[in-house]
Amino acid sequence: MASDAEREAVLVTGGAGYIGSHAARALVGAGRRAVVVDNLSMGHREAVRWCDLVAADLHDEDAMRRTIRQYGVTAVMHFAALASVGLSVADPAAYYRENVEGTLSLLRAMRAEGVSRLVFSSTAAVFGEPIDTPITEDHPTRPINPYGETKLVIERALAHYERAYGLHSVTLRYFNAAGADPEGILGEDHRPEEHVLPIAIDAALGRGQLEVFGGDYPTPDGTCLRDYVHVTDLAQAHLLALARLESGAGSAVYNLGNGRPFSVRDVIRAVERVTGRTVPWSLGGRRPGDPAVLFASSARIRSDLGWSPAISSLEDIVDTAYRWRLAHPAGYGGEDSR
Repeated sequence: MASDAEREAVLVTGGAGYIGSHAARALVGAGRRAVVVDNLSMGHREAVRWCDLVAADLHDEDAMRRTIRQYGVTAVMHFAALASVGLSVADPAAYYRENVEGTLSLLRAMRAEGVSRLVFSSTAAVFGEPIDTPITEDHPTRPINPYGETKLVIERALAHYERAYGLHSVTLRYFNAAGADPEGILGEDHRPEEHVLPIAIDAALGRGQLEVFGGDYPTPDGTCLRDYVHVTDLAQAHLLALARLESGAGSAVYNLGNGRPFSVRDVIRAVERVTGRTVPWSLGGRRPGDPAVLFASSARIRSDLGWSPAISSLEDIVDTAYRWRLAHPAGYGGEDSR
């Protein structure tokens, strides 16, 4: 049985992963008790340094309920999900199992244990091809890949869960998470890596070549335009969302973005400026399920919660990722991740 000091924790699912680990650290830094649940299929034990790690799967409802009881969990930040657009097109069944069925299992455990606050990590992929930019929260949701579709399924479910069961949630739709924590302790280490910034940094360091997927999009330089948000800014948004729920406010949906899009070629040039090295790259075909342009208006969360990115320039974002990679050439340990 947990002591009084160990009560009232925030459960962070997927907290051994990239964004979840930064959020767990931010919680502890804010004086909160956190507990991470992660099945470690993609996360790293080494990324969980400030709180307990429970190695369990969302599908194991009994394990989730035991963890909630043991730590006195009063709220959940839910990051655990599969998040590759390309792989979701190739294997949609896996995405429906993990992102939909896994989340519904988590919600059952929360209901059974009386936990009624959830911060949900969603995605800009719910929008599909934008009609207008910057994208507001009221933009139509028409995902063009299974990843976005599975996140939208849960967004819609949460509205029903609030009406039927009193589950209050804040959904955060964000665009491209990037960078590493400025102190260099946590960073991005996916295996395999699919995100353009760490791949470009590795290419600059002589580790392979960056493939640019598509050069014929209706954008100024033909490559996709994306809104890059620093990972620690995303973590802070999750803390503000939790504070909103704990204040007694109702559910809400917010977009998180810098409000300015950068192309893949912009990222390449920024990496070259920061590293002082050339990024070797080649042009490939379009990747299925990739919209040409995605960038957000964050006006609503700025107004409601006072959120604004502290690290907003592309060069500053690149610099944090570059410094982390230099200090962790093999990622969190073991064999090189690329």
